Amino acid sequence: MSAPFVLAIDQGTTNTKAVLVDGAGQIALIASAPMTSAYPHPGWAEQSADAIWASVAAVIADIVARLDGRTIAALAITNQRETLVTWDQATGKPVAPAILWQCRRSAEDCDAIRAAGADAGIIDATGLALNPLFPASKLGWLLKRNPGVKAVADSGRLAAGTVDSWLLYKLTATRRFATDHSNASRTQLFNTATLRWDDDLCRLFGVPTGCLPEPLPSDARFGETAPAVTALPAGIPIHAMMGDSHAALYGHGVRAPGAVKATYGTGSSLMTLTGRRVASAHGLSGTIAWSRGAQTAYALEGNITVSAQAAAFMAAMLGLKGAADLSDLAQTVATSNGVAVVPALAGLGAPHWDDYATGLVTGMTLATTPAHVARATFEAIALQIYDVFAAMQQDIGQPLKALLADGGASANAFLMQLQADILAKPVHRSDVAELSAIGVAAMAASALGLAADAPAGAHKVFEPAAGSAWRDTVIAGWHAAIAKAKSR
Repeated sequence: MSAPFVLAIDQGTTNTKAVLVDGAGQIALIASAPMTSAYPHPGWAEQSADAIWASVAAVIADIVARLDGRTIAALAITNQRETLVTWDQATGKPVAPAILWQCRRSAEDCDAIRAAGADAGIIDATGLALNPLFPASKLGWLLKRNPGVKAVADSGRLAAGTVDSWLLYKLTATRRFATDHSNASRTQLFNTATLRWDDDLCRLFGVPTGCLPEPLPSDARFGETAPAVTALPAGIPIHAMMGDSHAALYGHGVRAPGAVKATYGTGSSLMTLTGRRVASAHGLSGTIAWSRGAQTAYALEGNITVSAQAAAFMAAMLGLKGAADLSDLAQTVATSNGVAVVPALAGLGAPHWDDYATGLVTGMTLATTPAHVARATFEAIALQIYDVFAAMQQDIGQPLKALLADGGASANAFLMQLQADILAKPVHRSDVAELSAIGVAAMAASALGLAADAPAGAHKVFEPAAGSAWRDTVIAGWHAAIAKAKSR
């Protein structure tokens, strides 16, 4: 009981978790609190930054109440990425709602910047194609359209960062304002070659560089917990921060190129290490996976905006209680009978990148039943993964052998089998649901010398079992439906 543990905070879009992890990468305790999102206008998505912090304080208190003699040696943070938090450094209070990664409110601003011919320079510096997914245009939008945010910025008091930097600021009672290289690389303001905020990009988006956090390696000692801020005692080091997708890749035990992981959550992220900084030619993003000291690991990533969320959405449309009921309904039919669902409910992400695409159901006839629509929804989740997986193989120039799966929706065996059948590749599903927490805890433990590295852990393998004729038909129907959903 007295052996040191790492407490990993996993702050996500739909819930916040605190996970107590031992030196062997085993979970001792978990606490969870739900999160709610608001959609005040079509294409907008936001959360309360105060609610995000309150959820973190709540799960920490839950864990501390159940420690039973265990010692917390370090805190580690993994977080929903690309969500922008803005606050006043003088008061420590948010000056606007947190703009979620799904939010498309800055799409027209991105169009204007693209029309001015800046896209190539942005990709060269960041690896990221211009898109409202990333915080750069979100922050530029706020500074132009929210007088309160602009006034705080003009006074030099504005702090703008991703969720990790907001939590660090609160945990340290305003003493530390920093982010890690993985989160910084997702802002579209960070030069992934120089590992610095890019002055040219900040000017392009209208962002004052001084409002941005200090970028540090992912395994840095970011600060220490302050007294009376949470149920934790003062002085516990915060010794690792990583975006959730990056932490999941690390938690899978991936340390070299050749493996690709997919996280099935509200959205999905596929990521594979590249060994060097690369730019995609097939609709993916170049990014920093993580950094350890002076060593930077680079990756290719494909982001899907609406993934497992599609199942919850369609369940509500069909009057079902939730995604589990939709899955049961889908399994009552052998095929989708020509129906295709495109869950472009917040535009299309990688590799299509169409901010104005909208969701649709196509291929229906008088023979269509709700079960066919349900099955097509699960096929759509797997087909979006297929498109990114195929783009990765094109960029890398060689086939990928398998997919490593994690995230809440990966627990659905029906979905995992569909994924294997559509990819015609084995899918290795981690037996550990909290892989992002495991990954960031492992990095903190390694930095403290408590453990050598993260164990990959046990997994279940789903082998492809469907015939090629079925697979070809489903993929062709999907691509025809995608063409209809696109705005151009």
